[in-house]
Amino acid sequence: MSHTSPHDAAHDPHLAHHFPDAATQFEAGKLGMWIFLATEILLFGGLFCAYAVYRAHHPEIFIYAHQFLDKVLGGINTAVLIISSLTMAWAVRAAQLGHQRALVRLLTATIALGFVFLGIKYVEYEHKWKEGLLPGTRFTHPLPEGTTASPPAPVEPAPVGVAGEEATTIPPAARGPAGLADPAAAPPAGPPRVPRNVQIFFGIYFTMTGLHALHVIAGMITLMWILRRARRGEFGPRYFTPVDLAGLYWHLVDLIWIYLFPLLYLIH
Repeated sequence: MSHTSPHDAAHDPHLAHHFPDAATQFEAGKLGMWIFLATEILLFGGLFCAYAVYRAHHPEIFIYAHQFLDKVLGGINTAVLIISSLTMAWAVRAAQLGHQRALVRLLTATIALGFVFLGIKYVEYEHKWKEGLLPGTRFTHPLPEGTTASPPAPVEPAPVGVAGEEATTIPPAARGPAGLADPAAAPPAGPPRVPRNVQIFFGIYFTMTGLHALHVIAGMITLMWILRRARRGEFGPRYFTPVDLAGLYWHLVDLIWIYLFPLLYLIH
């Protein structure tokens, strides 16, 4: 954004012809970015709803499968993105103050932290691939030693109707979420059972974290473009709109991961 007179605005190379001044252009750009971020929230909001539905109906799957995620690596990635948000916000401030060298260094640091995040995520994905912890029919992870697969839950027969009344064909509701033991019942004898359809968890895991990783890559590409322009000295107190808008996008990407980490890695 810049504060220029009409005479200066006519010679401002960054001012589009359909805006009267740089301040109006900045506010319009920021409004457009917030609208775009709202659509991103809607996109991930649908995934979070799918997570909530499956989590409510099959909690045993999530409780069991989350133990195969590396909480240490996930925690490190969380710290990496939080630090990258700090460097990004600092870069925006450097652009506003006209500190060119600091701007270049902070943008470089933010991009480097993005590479660190993706590198750690690659390590996690590689482990899941080797262990067969994949979604759908690609799930080939062997049962842990001393465990057995849970058989399909038996369906209780429908009650017989009273004389003169038609018996319902709808089976009675389960006493608890499918696969979870009745708290009042005695623990089952024999080896522990692995819940069925564990691949549902990994389908959700790869969809949500994979889509998030694509957003990280998109943000890094944008920051590389801005870094190239920053090295040419294009940003300063009079014009820093691209840096500010890219910062908003990067903060949203970081915020989404802050929700993904506890939901996927810290389930209890």
